[in-house]
Amino acid sequence: MIINKNIDGGKGFDWGRTSNDYAKFRDIYPDEFYQYLIKNGICTKGQNVLDIGTGTGVLPRNLYKYGAKFTGIDISENQIKQAKLLAEKDKMNIEFFSSPAEELQFNPESFDIVTACQCFDYFNHPVLAPKIHKILKASGKFVILYMAWLPFEDAIAGKSENLILKYNPNWTGGRETRHNIQITDDYTEYFEVEKSEVFDINVPFTRKSWNGRMKACRGIGASLEEAEIEKFEKEHIKMLETIAPEKFEILHYAAVTILKKK
Repeated sequence: MIINKNIDGGKGFDWGRTSNDYAKFRDIYPDEFYQYLIKNGICTKGQNVLDIGTGTGVLPRNLYKYGAKFTGIDISENQIKQAKLLAEKDKMNIEFFSSPAEELQFNPESFDIVTACQCFDYFNHPVLAPKIHKILKASGKFVILYMAWLPFEDAIAGKSENLILKYNPNWTGGRETRHNIQITDDYTEYFEVEKSEVFDINVPFTRKSWNGRMKACRGIGASLEEAEIEKFEKEHIKMLETIAPEKFEILHYAAVTILKKK
């Protein structure tokens, strides 16, 4: 259980509670998201990469074919269990284990790249920053990634988000607009910003997969009781039947910041 007074009004959440849906419905990043990394020399052949907050291993599994050696860690044992199952199914040699990012136990200069996708806000940055710096090789890079739907520009996303807030008014994961990833001052001693960009992405869904994506979000599956989750899902499916075609796209923005080790 994660409890942070700055997130969801201090309401606890546990990604392990939604691991099954997470594995099914949150592997949604389009190819252009990954190609951005490859074009910038991130997670390519010969690199040793650590993915912190790996969840079900979405980033390592989708980038595995480009030849980097991946290790993934996550605080949730259930998420790591799913990551291992999915990697083994596709015969991917990725090492996954459960650990808080702040308790990294790797030798100095072990990695060329450290990635953090969709999880940067959850970390204890004063603790994490020097540890990432220590385990990166000279000129190593810490790459932070984020993707979110745009509820004020996409009608379906906006209505789904309003329903999440009906069931969980304290949820702070919505009301997104485009912005660069905010890097705290804890990192300035150890890193310099090499690149920080924002770009739009249209992500394809069906009614079923979009409902699954909403159910697997922090505001629903990771924090509500089972009875409330079921009520949300019934109402959400009914709503989608009236406002969405069977197949559609949701407008998202992606943000990527590359920090280079000093």
